[in-house]
Amino acid sequence: MRATKKQTPETLPDDVEALKKIIAGQADIISRKDSIISFKEQRITILEEFVRLHKLKTFTASTEKSTDQQEMFNEAELSVIAEEILTEQEAEREAQSNTTVDKLKQKPGRKPLPDSLPRIRIEHRVAESDNVCDCGCQRIEIGEVTSEQLDIIPAKVQVIVNVRKKYACQHCESGVITAALPAQPIPKSNASPGLLAHVAIAKYQDGLPLHRQEATLNRSGVEIPRNTLANWMSKSGELTQLLINLLEDKLLAYPVMHCDETTLQVLKEPDKEASQKSYMWVRVGGPPTHPIRLFHYADSRRGEVASALLTGYNGYLQTDDYAGYNTVCAENSIIQLGCWAHARRKFIEAQKAAAGKTKRTGKADVAVRHIAKLYAIEKRIKPLSPAEKHAVRQTESQPILADLHQWLDKTLHHTLPKGLLGKALSYLAKNWTKLTVYTQDGRLSIDNNPAENAIRPFVIGRKNWLFSASVRGAKSSANLYGLIETAKANGLEPYAYLRYVFKALPQASTVDEIEALLPWNVNQESIVIK
Repeated sequence: MRATKKQTPETLPDDVEALKKIIAGQADIISRKDSIISFKEQRITILEEFVRLHKLKTFTASTEKSTDQQEMFNEAELSVIAEEILTEQEAEREAQSNTTVDKLKQKPGRKPLPDSLPRIRIEHRVAESDNVCDCGCQRIEIGEVTSEQLDIIPAKVQVIVNVRKKYACQHCESGVITAALPAQPIPKSNASPGLLAHVAIAKYQDGLPLHRQEATLNRSGVEIPRNTLANWMSKSGELTQLLINLLEDKLLAYPVMHCDETTLQVLKEPDKEASQKSYMWVRVGGPPTHPIRLFHYADSRRGEVASALLTGYNGYLQTDDYAGYNTVCAENSIIQLGCWAHARRKFIEAQKAAAGKTKRTGKADVAVRHIAKLYAIEKRIKPLSPAEKHAVRQTESQPILADLHQWLDKTLHHTLPKGLLGKALSYLAKNWTKLTVYTQDGRLSIDNNPAENAIRPFVIGRKNWLFSASVRGAKSSANLYGLIETAKANGLEPYAYLRYVFKALPQASTVDEIEALLPWNVNQESIVIK
């Protein structure tokens, strides 16, 4: 700003109009200075928020829980809601549930060991010399006291010897035949279905990198290079492709789906540097009795990937606010849902950043309280049928949403748009329609947590094995992750299921035989290793 010459009484003009111009000029300068000061104050406020939030993320535990006072408020709210809304039958059911929880809480200490585990009985007797009473008589056995210890025997490594008998004619000594070897998961390999399942579960379920598994096998006297283990996993993932295709058909047929994506590094990817990021996509869906979790590797996060994954799908799609889904949803009449967990997270960040500035209830607190009421309803109606959920949402959730939207309209234009609260309000306003769709159908969820929970094992495993060496390995990893997570969602023990699939799938030759291997068609007891 150009400096102006200071006016003194001697230098002021006598002309009134000239004096008016000078006064107007000075007022304009003051106004511009006030604008600059106001802008800088707003900038300082925004930066202070980011500094407070950064300190909280760096030096405190990562959680989205509010303060103790806020939690007390929520508990009081839940009590009022429960008293005003619950029917007598629901109240009785909740009382029974609380009684069960209280009984469990009254039993502290270790839990009993599962009855399904084998027991080895070891009897301890008193030495004869110590079993003489003070009166000189020999004591007799009148009972016993038992206690249990959990024992673990390291993994048993064994060699399966396949003996194929040969047969020949005694008379002509021709036409020698040999008994056929059953189809194997990896032909001409010494890896059994059990070994392949063990390696897959160790990596994709337990997050144990192949180089550590190599060292573990070496301690058992078995030398298997990690590149051999990697090749086995690639071929195992390829083996399951037919099963994955059937699961995808079932997934696309159900009208509710959740999607999410996260980064993945692939070292040897065509036309890309090793440091560039690729993506692992996850789709979650299927009917409640047959849940499905499928993973898909892609070299980018472009909308074309979302379009390919949703080809032939028609229904509801719940995601975060990623715009890559918008085009395919518009072209295929797919109804998009927003995620209240994402919306709440932004207000929690604003709430944390504002902590300590004032003891008064802030705007972020108001939003968090409204969202807490919505989640309280969802928690209570979780065991209900879709029709019952829809009815409750119409009578209870809709009024809360109406109040929140009215508050949003009043607050949005009176808040700094670039601050944390302003961004939270903008996110809520921009996604309001998507965020309220869940009340239209009882099968829908309030947030995208099903997809985020499904992708979490991959994210945890990625911290250990860090990257995929090749595109082939990444695609196979996606198949194996999907099969393991789907098995878990259907209540199957993942190692037993994979072992069963690797043994039976090579011998399946029809669609019916492959369908029989879908998780919900497999009996848990039939695949347990005796």
